[in-house]
Amino acid sequence: MLRILRYIAASLMVLVSLANAESIDVAVNGTLMRGFALEKHMLKNHATFVREAKTASIYRMWSIGDKYPAMERVLNGGTWITLEIWSIPQANLVNLLEEEAKGLVLGKVALADGTQVLGILGENYIVQNQKDISKWHGWRAYAESMSSNKTGQ
Repeated sequence: MLRILRYIAASLMVLVSLANAESIDVAVNGTLMRGFALEKHMLKNHATFVREAKTASIYRMWSIGDKYPAMERVLNGGTWITLEIWSIPQANLVNLLEEEAKGLVLGKVALADGTQVLGILGENYIVQNQKDISKWHGWRAYAESMSSNKTGQ
């Protein structure tokens, strides 16, 4: 019960911060990052790149059909994941989320520096029977490894 109350309180704090902000920082960890196909969705929604970051070591990353990743918070066996922090106008956040694949949702992401930001996470059901790519610590490194394998390097 205490765990549920903490979750509700944390969620309310996030909502209050959204209500008071013109722009909000959002962590993205896949095809919305710079240089990937869906970066255009960030730019179309007037998001601006802020910085690269690492998560706390409590996540796993899965390749969903080698098309996009899903980052999942786990209780055991987590690692850090590289991601990007973008600032997006609050009014455009809903547009961005509507363009995300089914099963990717907005949630709290714990960063290695001890702070938390909103970020894109994968719901548990979409990672079932998918490839665990956590050892690459991020979608960019995994995508680069796939490119190397295709070119025979």
